[in-house]
Amino acid sequence: MDSLKVKTSAKINLSLDVVGKRKDGYHMIESIFQSIGIYDIVTVKKADKDITITCDDESVPCDIRNVAFKAALLFFEYTNIEGGAEIHIEKHIPSQAGLGGGSSDGAAVLYALNRIFETDMPINILGKIGGKISADTAFFIYGGTAFVRGIGEKIFVIRSIPPVHIVVAKGKAGISTPEAYKAIDTLDSPPHPETQKLLEAIDKGKFLKKCGLCENIFELVTQTRDVFDLKKFILDSGAETAIMSGSGSSVFGIFADEQSARKCEENLRKYYYYAQYCTAVTNSIYEI
Repeated sequence: MDSLKVKTSAKINLSLDVVGKRKDGYHMIESIFQSIGIYDIVTVKKADKDITITCDDESVPCDIRNVAFKAALLFFEYTNIEGGAEIHIEKHIPSQAGLGGGSSDGAAVLYALNRIFETDMPINILGKIGGKISADTAFFIYGGTAFVRGIGEKIFVIRSIPPVHIVVAKGKAGISTPEAYKAIDTLDSPPHPETQKLLEAIDKGKFLKKCGLCENIFELVTQTRDVFDLKKFILDSGAETAIMSGSGSSVFGIFADEQSARKCEENLRKYYYYAQYCTAVTNSIYEI
């Protein structure tokens, strides 16, 4: 095949904790990642040479700063293939939201190039290549529900949570991930999320009943007022829980029923930059 179009999902962090810092400056995390049904659309076409990127969002860089560009570059380096790729990204996942949109695009490119050039690399090798870019990129190769440790390179696919009803919302402000980690370093003996208890609940099929265990340590350092206003709005709308995803600035709520979730989405859109209903999904990348 000469081209492939895929949709590639966003993710939320059902639990996110920073548990240490290595001598090289990298932070060690414990987190539960979850793919959700909000998607970018990525089209990859075979080219004779060079990597080119276009995007319908003018704020997205279309050069080496783009994770999709880095992914294509690593693919050709790893496979020793002398070729190129034309990549177009249709953005639907908001940026600086803790939803992993850029990383998801990178994973989509690795998946598509593997199919287009018929290199037949297994998922663990694609994940290894993705891990050279970011922990999020590696996760999106696997998708679904996963426990992530270390600096994000240790990914353990676990029992999927049910297709629960989720509302994701974001104000206009974004949050810089490097700045968020710097702020975490200033905390003295902070309370930590109970990630192990949440893992046990998921393993026993009791996620919805125990979703109050969802926590994010970055909420302790965020200065973005929208985060806390959104949490209150979503909880007042009947959510079982509401927390920030990643280093921010999006907030997601988990609902027991679709009707309440969609009503919350409708009301949020009257006041906030972004609000979207979705469900938890079992994969991140789907051919279309």
